[in-house]
Amino acid sequence: MLNIFAVLLTILVFHCSVDAADKIRIAIPNLAVQFITMPLAQKTGFLKEEGLEAEIIQMQSATAVMSALVSREIDYSVGIASAVQPAIRGLPIRIVACYVPAPFIVLMAQSRFKSVKELKGTTIAFGNFVGPPFFIGRMIAKQSGLDPDRDVKFLASGTPEARLVALSQGLASAAMLPVPWDSRATKMGFISLARAHELFIYPDVGLGASLNKIRERPEEIKHVIKAGIKANRYIRANRDGTIQFMQEWLKIDGAIATATYDSLAKVFTEDGSLPEDGFRLLIEDVKKVAKVDREVAFSEVADLTIIREAQKELGIKGK
Repeated sequence: MLNIFAVLLTILVFHCSVDAADKIRIAIPNLAVQFITMPLAQKTGFLKEEGLEAEIIQMQSATAVMSALVSREIDYSVGIASAVQPAIRGLPIRIVACYVPAPFIVLMAQSRFKSVKELKGTTIAFGNFVGPPFFIGRMIAKQSGLDPDRDVKFLASGTPEARLVALSQGLASAAMLPVPWDSRATKMGFISLARAHELFIYPDVGLGASLNKIRERPEEIKHVIKAGIKANRYIRANRDGTIQFMQEWLKIDGAIATATYDSLAKVFTEDGSLPEDGFRLLIEDVKKVAKVDREVAFSEVADLTIIREAQKELGIKGK
């Protein structure tokens, strides 16, 4: 009888601890296609399948997200670049997975420009100094033979909508816009000069967690990672279902959703792996902006031990 009671008590304690751990909050910056992984994982039930009850919230301020991550007001973030700079500066945050290894960012310009090189002496609108639009804008300029520090000016304009306004009002000659905002810009008469995902491997969206979370809840993190991998596999394999979700979540019409899916679906990773060469490039860019001269060890900004376990459980080999 005592043994039965002990077993029942153990089960009760286990379920209570799981319930407490399973309620998680995931922050995304805004409604853009590159952030679709976790919202889709919630919609399709992959998070629940992994035993997770998730709340997905929008937080535009990268600083606020990092602060909330450390203070445990949220459990996970998805922006990779926005987590690297604070991690380099000592904030206890690490990247644990990557779902989008290249930014879905398009350099849109006024129609009088036919090439990136023609933007010399003009202003390019972007989000902020710690996000992919800024780094990618500099990389595109450099690749086209321009000096990003001398030949162009970068105007921090905040949200994609604000960047499009800056472009429309002539405050900028070009703007770094996430997909599907490029479609809106095209309808307004602006043209595409470069698409980042066609040019660079440069990790953009994944999963970030605090060191406390990594130490205390590695199993929870593993389940979140697995739900994200399942969602990405769904994106790559289920065209109609993903297009329908994009229409609903992004509030875009079927034509834009279809065009967006067809151009970007295969960019989403199948296994959540973080491309180390591209990540090192990102780290070096962040170091320049943050004026950090020392070498930054990979372990200071990423922890890939848990994802390897998740991949193994999903039957993904050779990672």
